[in-house]
Amino acid sequence: MEQKKVIGFYDYTVILTYLGMIFAFTGIIKVMNTAYTDAIFNLMFAGICDMFDGAVASTKERNEYEKHFGIQIDSLCDLISFGILPALFVYMISGKNAVVGVLVSVYTLCGLIRLAYFNVQEYERQRMTDARREVYLGLPITSSAIILPLAYLLYSKIEFMGLWIFTLITILLGAGFITGIEIKKPNFVGKIIMIVVGVFEMAGVFILSGADIL
Repeated sequence: MEQKKVIGFYDYTVILTYLGMIFAFTGIIKVMNTAYTDAIFNLMFAGICDMFDGAVASTKERNEYEKHFGIQIDSLCDLISFGILPALFVYMISGKNAVVGVLVSVYTLCGLIRLAYFNVQEYERQRMTDARREVYLGLPITSSAIILPLAYLLYSKIEFMGLWIFTLITILLGAGFITGIEIKKPNFVGKIIMIVVGVFEMAGVFILSGADIL
């Protein structure tokens, strides 16, 4: 590989990945300032970027270095967006409960293990075939971008649903990350359904943004 004046890659194939990470880090700042609704928006925006970054990257013929970089940078950004941001959100919204802090740290670890294992799998898969991935092993960490906003909306509307719902969700998600179940990768119809669900969630959070639920 030739010597680069600036390390990394900066063409259009990675812009959405970088943008998603910026949304996520901004969301972390929002959480630290207890702006929970704004943080949920940032989580969903990061999810949108992640949904389309792979499709954008596939439009360009990339060399091996670019492909491997894409695998690594995507997972590193996913850890921030869908591991650290949701974990910090749950910890803060629970009132910085120590037990919750331990549980969400385990959630983050599960997400880290899942992403590292995925990287190893994807490297081997791309070495053997150019075909697109058909299934995921374990629950994708990006699922938090759909499930957590839904929980936030339910929490704001259903009186008996306490803050425990967020902790329960992180426990279930974390277990799903490291459980070796095969999940079919969403096809075109599946992605449309996810987009529709996301639009409704975003509309709900937007309506909610005019009211402080805590």
